[in-house]
Amino acid sequence: MLEEKLYCIGCGALIQDTDKDKAGYTPKSAIEKGLESGELYCQRCFRLRHYNEIQPVDVSDDEFLHLLGKIGDTDSLVVYVVDIFDVNGSIIPGIQRFVGNNPILVVGNKVDLLPSSFKESKIKDWLRQMMNKAGIKPIDIELVSAKTNRSVDDLLEVIKKYQKNRDVYVVGVTNVGKSTLINQIIHQASGQEQVITTSKFPGTTLDMIKIPLDDGHDLIDTPGVIHASQMAHYLSPKDLKYVSPQKRIKPKVYQLNDGQTLFLGAIGRFDYVKGPKTGFTVYVDNNLMIHRTKTENADEFFDKHAGELLNPPLGKENVVPLQRHEFKVEDTSDLVIEGLGWVTVPKGSIIAGWAPKGVSVLIRKAMF
Repeated sequence: MLEEKLYCIGCGALIQDTDKDKAGYTPKSAIEKGLESGELYCQRCFRLRHYNEIQPVDVSDDEFLHLLGKIGDTDSLVVYVVDIFDVNGSIIPGIQRFVGNNPILVVGNKVDLLPSSFKESKIKDWLRQMMNKAGIKPIDIELVSAKTNRSVDDLLEVIKKYQKNRDVYVVGVTNVGKSTLINQIIHQASGQEQVITTSKFPGTTLDMIKIPLDDGHDLIDTPGVIHASQMAHYLSPKDLKYVSPQKRIKPKVYQLNDGQTLFLGAIGRFDYVKGPKTGFTVYVDNNLMIHRTKTENADEFFDKHAGELLNPPLGKENVVPLQRHEFKVEDTSDLVIEGLGWVTVPKGSIIAGWAPKGVSVLIRKAMF
């Protein structure tokens, strides 16, 4: 902890050296150098200033909703970034209400993770239905991969189409790849040094990062809101790799009889409660170990092997109990464990999904 209060000269955030995901984070060595030179920047502003690179910063729900309300007071285009592999975990409840009459362009990021057989038009239709169900009426849908730079130039053209002489605000929850996308946009849209400016959102202590566009308006990055029901919040940094896929997902098909269970490491479980022998397709990180067992033995199997054979998490001391959610599926559906993945389930099945308490488990229309 720092004994005196120091502030970043770029964004005005209170300098701190304890939490790298929070505003104002600066390593101790950089604080000392900054004090010597008389130019003390937080790490985020330093990287922005010297490398034109944006780093994510997390904010609380209240701060974020306040910020969305401020966007609602403007006349602007809202670009809403969602993780196509965790759409349900990317939903911001009530976003349509908070941004007022401003149009929302939904961007499905991380399409590089989807199986190569996916049809873009079908995924766009499906994503629009997911948004409509959440009360969001997008003006359009774009699919991109910020990581591989797929379709980012197309996205810039679509932004220009709907911008209509207005500023553009980019919003999203944490971990959807929003900062990576903005960094790609910076490289494509500007290519100049030090074009980016930081200031405060009116009435808040939050950074507002502005990237000038060709027409004299700005593309404005906003901090990411933490989605409390995501699996990522229940894992240590070393176990996060199992819920943050980096490579294209290879779906796994299991022929199950009722009374059989699939363990997804020790952080998820799928029970086939009732129905004829049939196939279930699992979409999770390729490195996540899946174990099949009889449901009648599953509790005992979990108690014995969780944290060891069943991992993540690694270590018995990190294991948390799983909570059961049962569903009867009318149509072909996905059973989603938010932030972990999903299992595609045939119609007419009775199934149960298990996850740590607080992690959302739900049924949605099948993506594929």
